[in-house]
Amino acid sequence: MGLLEFSKLPVNTLVGADWHTFKELTKGQRIAPEKRGKFILTKAICRLLSTMVPLQERKYRKLLANQRPAHDPLFILGHWRSGTTYVHNIFAQDPHFAFTTTYQTVFPHYVMALQKMFKPTMAWLMPDHRPTDNMELAPDLPQEEEFAIQNMSPNSYYDFWFFPERMQEYCDRYLTLKTATREEIEDFKRVFDKLVRISIWNTRRDIINDAQYLSKNPPHTGRVKALVEMYPDAKFVYLMRNPYTVFESSRNFFSNTIAPLELHSISQEEMERNILRNYVELYNAFKEQKKFIKAGNLYEVKFEDIERDALRIVEEIYRKLQIPGWNAAHSAIEAYIASKKVYKKNKYDYDPRTISLVNEAWGPILDEWGYERH
Repeated sequence: MGLLEFSKLPVNTLVGADWHTFKELTKGQRIAPEKRGKFILTKAICRLLSTMVPLQERKYRKLLANQRPAHDPLFILGHWRSGTTYVHNIFAQDPHFAFTTTYQTVFPHYVMALQKMFKPTMAWLMPDHRPTDNMELAPDLPQEEEFAIQNMSPNSYYDFWFFPERMQEYCDRYLTLKTATREEIEDFKRVFDKLVRISIWNTRRDIINDAQYLSKNPPHTGRVKALVEMYPDAKFVYLMRNPYTVFESSRNFFSNTIAPLELHSISQEEMERNILRNYVELYNAFKEQKKFIKAGNLYEVKFEDIERDALRIVEEIYRKLQIPGWNAAHSAIEAYIASKKVYKKNKYDYDPRTISLVNEAWGPILDEWGYERH
């Protein structure tokens, strides 16, 4: 068991940011008085660690800067709480996939150098499970890369984790890119491409010239056009899930996971409004941008169907998206799926208020996806 409880973390994840990112992200932001101690300690640690960023930068320029990955990535998309973590972990059993680790998301600048020093401490301190859904946490497990992006650039949707008052602004700028400047979009592309190369080096160094990057990152759902511009032959799996469950789970997630990282707070009602509004924004962005995906490179599926018959659907994804290596990966994937059949998911009894909110805000999506309205 980790030494620290997630709800009692004395710092937030900005400890692993480079100093430029920290300064730009926090400049002019409101810090709540009760959060100031956490902010000051985070800032001090970040400033100290960032003096060592050049160690990785030199190694990256020498080994990876001019080495484009052999394959375009496989992207797992969908709104938060739509089953993306489970599907990510399934595909990560395939040894030809590379991924971003939990350690790398917090310390993206200390992967090619100093990882052996920092990772044991992180493993000792960090909680063993996510507070929201009891999913396992460990430094080397796959993780969604937006957490790393936010420590490599001030232009990340997850900036709202620290400053939730600006959640809708960050949605339009960094989630759907509707109001992003050309410079911000190019910064995202540069940072993400760098992250992909380092992730492959970190997790599949033995086959670095043939590994394929596996992405699980809900914010990418609104950036498909930019991703295809970077990786024209990228493959995409888009997950849908019962919107009532997604709303309840998202609200629980923000209450239990994001709150300890905030540097100021908003009300539960405002957070609910943000969830409802930004879900629609993300849905509309994907619906508009999926036309840019190369024909045959998109597989759309309901998470409930995966729960019922995961092995069959995963094999179908391999076949339809022409992902290599199914025969080699089949046994490991089957074993992982079997091991998770005893996993106890959170159960949600939808109260009348939840039903009313979802029906009003997401009713057309319920209808389009074929979910029965309550």
